[in-house]
Amino acid sequence: MKRDRRWKGRAFLAMSLDGYIAREDGDVSWLEELSDDVDHVPTSAENPALVWETFFPEVDTIVMGRGTFEKLLTFGVWPFDEVDVLVLSASLQTEDARVKIARSLGELTERLSGDQAKNVYIDGGATIRSFLSEGLLDELTVAVVPVILGTGISLFGKDVPETSLRVRGSHVTGEGLVRITYEIAPA
Repeated sequence: MKRDRRWKGRAFLAMSLDGYIAREDGDVSWLEELSDDVDHVPTSAENPALVWETFFPEVDTIVMGRGTFEKLLTFGVWPFDEVDVLVLSASLQTEDARVKIARSLGELTERLSGDQAKNVYIDGGATIRSFLSEGLLDELTVAVVPVILGTGISLFGKDVPETSLRVRGSHVTGEGLVRITYEIAPA
């Protein structure tokens, strides 16, 4: 499928050192507790990882699952007015005009191709896993947060196939995030 499409699937997210993207109840407040006054040692690199300020302006389409969409609605501010937003869900019922719903991954990829998407931001653990499993994720930027949660919602889980990655950039931020951008190696 990867060779037949014109768009690039890209993920940008944070996870705990032990691989969790949220607590078991979906809470992500631990991400708001980051501070740059903890005496972390930031580094720079000749090839740094992507940062949100340079990643997001390239995005023309966002794909997220139902859980991520519903979590986003609790934030009170809709941050995606300038891009197309597709929600992948077999069950979501909404009249929200800011989003389009795709009922299957096949329907979603057809829409992306038909809409002539170029840089697609994939958001949400289950959606990222689906795209990775189907060879539709081309780039992954992960910020490893200096915290161990112990339990929670895993980024990858057991259903993700073995996948080779190529490091394209990395650095440590003042908040202690170890940010790494990977290219997904073709299968």
